[in-house]
Amino acid sequence: MEYRTLGASGLKVPVLSFGTATFGGGNAFFKAWGSTEGDEAVRMVNLCLDAGVNFFDTANVYSRGMSEEILGNALKGLRNRVLISTKATFPMSDRSNDYSSSRYHLIRACEDSLERLQTDHIDIYHMHGFDGVTPVEGSLRSLDDLITSGKIRYIFLTWYSITKYSSVTLS
Repeated sequence: MEYRTLGASGLKVPVLSFGTATFGGGNAFFKAWGSTEGDEAVRMVNLCLDAGVNFFDTANVYSRGMSEEILGNALKGLRNRVLISTKATFPMSDRSNDYSSSRYHLIRACEDSLERLQTDHIDIYHMHGFDGVTPVEGSLRSLDDLITSGKIRYIFLTWYSITKYSSVTLS
């Protein structure tokens, strides 16, 4: 398998990753993609590892957490061999404060993802969408705190534009 450096992070990742949006099939939207469950997920993970693909991508909203749960179960005993990427920002419920890049939401979403994935850290944590309400400085501070605490290793953005904030730095 060919590996490349992910952006300017220094982290080497395979040129192919395995997305788990089909794990769970928890609602009509995700069922249209598929509904991979336990044994099949384990088989897929092992096929990936045999081919040199050790990078697994999921998100908390994929089937409202079921994708993370199934992936966590499929990776039991393999944590030191894999990279796990997951995402936050989009709502997991109709409760207030359950959507955004606010400190409250990001920390809660990260802790919930860690529990579902049955791991003590997430290798790559993505902001899954744009939050036009929360100041980016607050989101970055919260993410930096999650890195400092060892809960996440790297942060990335998905479907997000920070052109306006290109000069933001953490001090």
